[in-house]
Amino acid sequence: MNARRSLLLTALLALGAAHAAHAADPVKIGFLVKQAEEPWFQDEWRFAEQAAKEKGFTLVKIGIPNGEKMMAAIDNLAAQKAQGFVICVPDVKLGMAVERSAKRHQLKVMSVDDRLVDGAGKPIEAIPHMGISAYEIGKQVGQGLAAEVKARGWTMAEVGAMRVAYDQLPTARERTQGALDALKAAGLPEANVVDAPQSKTDTESAFNAANIAFTKNPKFKHWVAFGLNDEAVLGAVRAGEGRGFKQDAMLGIGIGGSQAALNEFAKPAATAFFGTVLISPKRHGYETTLLVYQWVTENKAPPSLTLTSGTLMTRRNQAEVRKQMGL
Repeated sequence: MNARRSLLLTALLALGAAHAAHAADPVKIGFLVKQAEEPWFQDEWRFAEQAAKEKGFTLVKIGIPNGEKMMAAIDNLAAQKAQGFVICVPDVKLGMAVERSAKRHQLKVMSVDDRLVDGAGKPIEAIPHMGISAYEIGKQVGQGLAAEVKARGWTMAEVGAMRVAYDQLPTARERTQGALDALKAAGLPEANVVDAPQSKTDTESAFNAANIAFTKNPKFKHWVAFGLNDEAVLGAVRAGEGRGFKQDAMLGIGIGGSQAALNEFAKPAATAFFGTVLISPKRHGYETTLLVYQWVTENKAPPSLTLTSGTLMTRRNQAEVRKQMGL
């Protein structure tokens, strides 16, 4: 009987020791991004490091510009005995590959910025996601434009609304639709909406598209411009300047809070580029990393879907807004 008790006690002690050793394993979390050189992802990493420092875990940052490097990075995390990772994939269609690899290595995974989809193009609900609400951010643009139109004493009937369009990208459609809906709610006539389709998402393409739109629509006294990003609006603004529409006759609000937008604000005199909706890299870097950490340490899964919006940043409030965002 004593021998049996001794064996049982030994087994329990061994089990307890194994459990304690497992519980004491250092926490290691990966943060994989598709374009590591981009300022947005650099900021996400910086805020993820802040979370790691506060909670005392190790953050592993890896750039994954293509599918091959993405798969190698996940294998690398498993080899390093990581417990989970945050990922912004180079192609959302790689979602099933990410899910399979994470399951094989028993890694917890959360996506950020771009939501992973399955073979049918549907979101993979099993992988928690933090993304940007494109429509709501577009509405913020439209509301900002409408408020400034009112502040300037313009009448909506005299305002042409230039939608710098890149409709092949769903996010672009959602953003411009949100802006349009907000402007229409503020009284913009449907007939005043002017599409300026761009071939790429850069400033030059927007400039060319806006020039054509100005030529075809000479009747408007004032203009507002909006699009997918800051570059789209800057292109429209530059084209407007060439047609004599300066800051007193035109205004545009971009999306992104890019360096190009900051450069515009830094000019000695204000231009028609009125503002930009700044998206928060802190939430996307700090919060996602913290959520995965809690998932690993407390078995508390993140919300299935979290959508963030932004903050309107103008020439006047840029310093205050950037400070609030931790930039």
